[in-house]
Amino acid sequence: MPAIRPERGDVASVGAPYSDAMAQPVEPGPELDPDDRASRIFPALMANVEQVIRGKRGAIHLALVCLLAEGHLLVEDVPGVGKTSLAKAIARSIGGTWRRIQFTPDLLPSDVTGVSIWNRATGTFEFRPGGVFAHVVLADEINRASPKTQSALLEAMEERQVSIDGITHPLPPPFLVIATQNPIELEGTYPLPEAQLDRFLMRIRIGYPDREAELSILESQGHSVTAEDLEPVTSAREIAAATGTFDAVHVAPSLAAYIVGLADGSRHHPDLELGVSPRGALALQRASRVLAATLGRDYITADDVKRLVPYVLAHRLILTPDARLRGVTADDVLAHLLGSVPVSPDA
Repeated sequence: MPAIRPERGDVASVGAPYSDAMAQPVEPGPELDPDDRASRIFPALMANVEQVIRGKRGAIHLALVCLLAEGHLLVEDVPGVGKTSLAKAIARSIGGTWRRIQFTPDLLPSDVTGVSIWNRATGTFEFRPGGVFAHVVLADEINRASPKTQSALLEAMEERQVSIDGITHPLPPPFLVIATQNPIELEGTYPLPEAQLDRFLMRIRIGYPDREAELSILESQGHSVTAEDLEPVTSAREIAAATGTFDAVHVAPSLAAYIVGLADGSRHHPDLELGVSPRGALALQRASRVLAATLGRDYITADDVKRLVPYVLAHRLILTPDARLRGVTADDVLAHLLGSVPVSPDA
């Protein structure tokens, strides 16, 4: 099975290519209610973030789908391609708070979640929130912290709350974790455990800009728009309200069966030790619904599912030792599944 590699600057690796045309702002059409929040919010968010991140419309679109789907994003890429700017720009665009947590080997779980401190004046314990209490949290170089510190994020990412000393503290909605890791420099890192990888809705690469975009970046140095310059185009409350509307996006029974077929096929694939969990299948359906809404539809298509498969499923797969020795990758397995699992003609 031939390996499929992304082109320079692409975020896609398997499945249908993610073209710029797919991320063009859409106007509410007859297929969508004109009052639908996604059709009003998404174009403004795209345009605002693109002022800071140039030439990466596909990556921005995926990040915003992740935000609206109430998921979390893992960005695996080299330094200097705009990972921090992306997190800042999203937070500024929704008028929300943002925190950056620099993950290092000496970072403690309490630095992430918070700690209860004894107040001698009042004679009570007071909770001091950690870095996770924000609408957008950048977990920078997450694989440099110890597994104990990494696991401190599990409850926050899955249940959107933090429990300290038996007291539960809810996190503000919307809550998006954008975690980054460098796939090249692996010395002194701790690989993310499978349980934590499964909490990320998507894993993407931003990639290097193309030649024209990079020339534009150089020409605008000194007077370019930064994340701090952005004005909010919506509110965190509006985003939180919009996330509750996507369950109305129709999923045909044949497409639900297709998603289950992909997940089941991964569980029986000879090159995989661990396939897609039910959480992964639910994540693929949820992301497909949001993607369809941002493209101006109130129903999903097979193409929506196929476009998202590389980003939603690849990081949830574990290859067998024999497959790794043969040079097989998760992308290869997904390419095989996309080619072998049939789609109903009415999908």
